[in-house]
Amino acid sequence: MNDKFIIAGREFKSRLIIGTGKYRTNEEMAEAFERSGADMITVAVRRVNITDRSQPSLLDFIDLKKFSILPNTAACFSAEEAVRTARLAREVGLSDWVKVEVIGDQKTLFPDNEATLEATRILVKEGFTVLPYFSDDLIMAKKLIDAGAAAVMPLAAPIGSGLGIQNPNNLRIMREQITEVPIIVDAGVGTASDACFAMELGIDGILMNTAIAEAENPGDMAEAMRLAVHSGRLAFLAGRMPRRLYASASSPLSGVVR
Repeated sequence: MNDKFIIAGREFKSRLIIGTGKYRTNEEMAEAFERSGADMITVAVRRVNITDRSQPSLLDFIDLKKFSILPNTAACFSAEEAVRTARLAREVGLSDWVKVEVIGDQKTLFPDNEATLEATRILVKEGFTVLPYFSDDLIMAKKLIDAGAAAVMPLAAPIGSGLGIQNPNNLRIMREQITEVPIIVDAGVGTASDACFAMELGIDGILMNTAIAEAENPGDMAEAMRLAVHSGRLAFLAGRMPRRLYASASSPLSGVVR
């Protein structure tokens, strides 16, 4: 009951954040939103029609009374681009929250951590609530927190790969050493077991897109992810039994009448 998910002083009912890309239809996307239980949706600013409101827009398929929008700077390859994109999102009224994403390599889509740090510093000074996406690097996480990040968002695997958690020990170490802000796994989750595993590591939340959007049935997968995130969090809070090298009888032999 007291396990609250809070970012920058704001409480969210769901620890799952989902994206808007790659869906086959807008109707599939809207169904996934509903079944995911999420209350925050991330939107690539460059995919949204924000200059001519008389024309169709991705935002037409998002109930803004039910979901919070988290603009992101996807497809930006420099700190300057990311900062400019975030400013545009705020100017047109999308939000003063932003997921900062600066890509460093076109083929792998790995983030440029240094450029991400630079953009974070600038945007925090300008009053943005910044959630930066970066490699699963503890030292960079600490630098981003020092720069004012409201949460840190390490990747689990390359964007859109669906490979699952590739470096669980990195996330374990990050969980052990970072308590100031939430840790939200971003990128790489492929199915519900990946999401559950991440949450069992003690991660505070998960952002995903491709795993849901490219599923054969996005609505079903969105619901599966909702359940997996909840289950994994509950298991983490419950505290798993210790691992043992040898068997331990479920029914003790002491006191047994022979």
